[in-house]
Order: sequence, then C-alpha cells, then structure tokens
Amino acid sequence: MHKLSDIVFIVLMSLLANADDWHEIEIFAKSNEGILRKYIELKNGIPSHDIIQRVMSCIKAETMQSAVSLWHKLLNDSEGEKLKKVLCIDGKTMCSSGNKNHHPLHIVSAWSKEDDVCFGQKSSDCKGKEIPMIQEFLDVITVKDQVVTIDAIGTQTEIASKIKKGKGDYVLALKGNQSLHEDVSVYFSDAEFTDEVKA
Repeated sequence: MHKLSDIVFIVLMSLLANADDWHEIEIFAKSNEGILRKYIELKNGIPSHDIIQRVMSCIKAETMQSAVSLWHKLLNDSEGEKLKKVLCIDGKTMCSSGNKNHHPLHIVSAWSKEDDVCFGQKSSDCKGKEIPMIQEFLDVITVKDQVVTIDAIGTQTEIASKIKKGKGDYVLALKGNQSLHEDVSVYFSDAEFTDEVKA
C-alpha cells in the first residue's frame, strides 16, 4: 500500500524535525502531509506508526547508514549552504543522583542532531541554574547558520539576543504561564495573518 521510498523519506524528514519515536514520526507526517506530497506520492496517505516501524525493521542498518552519510555529505559540501543544522540545548535531571542532603545533579548539554556530536555539557546541583548555564554555552559555542532549539525555560530575551548576535536562528518553546505566550497566540490567531498564510 505504501512505497518504500515514501516511508524512508518520511522517517528521514521526521528525524531532522527531532521526532524521537514511531508515534512522533506519524504525527509529524500527518501534520506536514501537504508539504511531503510535494516530494513523494503518498498514494494511500500517511502510513501508521506500526507500518513505519515494521518496514524500517526490515531495512539493513548499513543501508540507512548510507542514507545518513549522504545527508551529512550534503551538509558539508555546497548544498550545505542551503541547509541549516539543528543545535539542541536541553537540560536533564539525573535520576537517583540526589538525596535528602543534596539536590540531584542537573546537566545541560548542546547536541548537534545532524552531526551526532555533543558540543559540551555543564552540570549543577540545582535546576534553577539552567538559564545561566545556557548563557555560558552560547558564549563558547558557535551558532552561526544553525537553528538553536531550547525548551520553555530558555525562552529569555538575553538568550535570544545571544543567538542572534552569534548569527544563528532559534526555535524557543512557550508555556501558557509565560507573558509572551498570550502575545504569540493573538498574533497567530489574527485573521489577517491567517489569510496571508492561506494565500
């Protein structure tokens, strides 16, 4: 019912969009079906996550590695100038690393999705120190021509300014309890803006 090339294309594009599991790959494909149809046929629509998983389990790892290697080659040659890499900055609390006398260890890392490289990690015994750790990262790593993604805790004016100063772009998350969330919601619900997007 589905072309192998369509499924592989969906998987690769989903991974570039930071999809982490089969369900997220299906959600990404359904959310971007119109765009995907510009490049692949999708004769029978978007395959389910179960179908995607079964098909991908039948493909030799070496074959997928070749596809990923080709993608990296494109990023590193002249085609790479048209593409932007994604730099994920994220904080994680290490489970079972604390006790009643000490806070658990909190680690912030900068990870390149395309290069499979961690550009560094900073640790703290307090989650509240994540914002200054992100700012320190942005002072020492190169973000030029990259898209920096950070979750809602990093949605700060100073952090966005550092990324722009470094000639990078950013995708920052917003939560409902942040003042900017209401402004962005109003902007995207504006009728005039919606008409422009449809046009």
